[in-house]
Amino acid sequence: MHKLTFTPTSYTGWGSLSQLLIEVEKLNARNILIVTDPLLKEIGLTNHVEKPLIEKGYTTTIYTEIAPEPPLAIGEKLVDFTRNHQFDLVIGVGGGSALDLAKLAAVLATHEGQVADYLNLTGTKTLDNKGLPKILIPTTSGTGSEVTNISVLSLDTTKDVVTHDYLLADVAIVDPALTISLPPKVTAATGVDALTHAIEAYVSVNANEVTDALALQAIRLISHSIRTAVHEGQDKQARTDMSYGSYLAGLAFFNAGVAGVHALAYPLGGQFHIAHGDSNAVLLPYVMGYIRQSCEKRLKDILDAMGIASAYLSQEEASYKCVDALQKLVQDVNIPSTLKGFNIPEQALEQLTDDATKQTRILARSPMPLEREDIYAIYRAAFDGEVREPKQS
Repeated sequence: MHKLTFTPTSYTGWGSLSQLLIEVEKLNARNILIVTDPLLKEIGLTNHVEKPLIEKGYTTTIYTEIAPEPPLAIGEKLVDFTRNHQFDLVIGVGGGSALDLAKLAAVLATHEGQVADYLNLTGTKTLDNKGLPKILIPTTSGTGSEVTNISVLSLDTTKDVVTHDYLLADVAIVDPALTISLPPKVTAATGVDALTHAIEAYVSVNANEVTDALALQAIRLISHSIRTAVHEGQDKQARTDMSYGSYLAGLAFFNAGVAGVHALAYPLGGQFHIAHGDSNAVLLPYVMGYIRQSCEKRLKDILDAMGIASAYLSQEEASYKCVDALQKLVQDVNIPSTLKGFNIPEQALEQLTDDATKQTRILARSPMPLEREDIYAIYRAAFDGEVREPKQS
């Protein structure tokens, strides 16, 4: 038996933002908080959301005091702001950070205490009500935040999460038209983030037939379109495929979980403020190469989904070729392929290892158990730029 959880209502496809007013009317909201990235307000993208609401007589407040990889303090400030105003709906517009913070604000607006009290690793309080309704509108094809129950926050050297089904959006609107203006660097980072979600969901020990179908289709869509989306950003079909791929990957990993790549990526974002997608991208080939022997058949399936013929290859050969293909994809979208490429100093590897080792709940989903020495070995491989496997005892 497998439990599967999905956002109650989703709209996907070009022009789906047109459904926003219909859904707002259903929620009987009048005073609306819009949480968004400051750049999106600056370039006018938020007008597509705010203008029709104002024209229909809704009161809107745009909140832009957010940042990538948001620190806990930013979450606390937003929650305080939301509690101090009489909002009855929260709309998140932007990348994963904006959507995560919108979820957090909506739920904790009707709770007591600090955000820190509800953190997964150290918090002592439990969410006991759904909070304000929320509509999430991604403007990147990457994080899957619009369909998950997770809000990620940066701490001093790592990250932690607030997670509960109360954080699920009431409505997700995934309109690829909103991603056309996304710069190549962000397109690459968020795109490989989505690909990582799909791959880790597919090799997860919690995978099942439903998440497998979602993950494989996400891998097909993303691997076939990401290079075009990065290098020819106005390509409508590439943007559409990336949008669908990201959405499917979000559904897959929300239900099957992510594992080693994410566990090791969190400390990179926490300590060095590397974008989450970049952290995943640089680690993806090294983690998959290290655990290769534990999931050869699954890596062969991934290779096939990427459109690389494996009919005449053994499972072992195909699994090696899959790792190589992932490494090439990361390079093709111009993301650094080593920790050195992100100016991570060698002396940081021990602290990174200590922090990643604490992510036990995430690591538990890996098809190969990863102990501290394994985690250090993967960081070392990513630092040196050489995919390695565990030493034979």
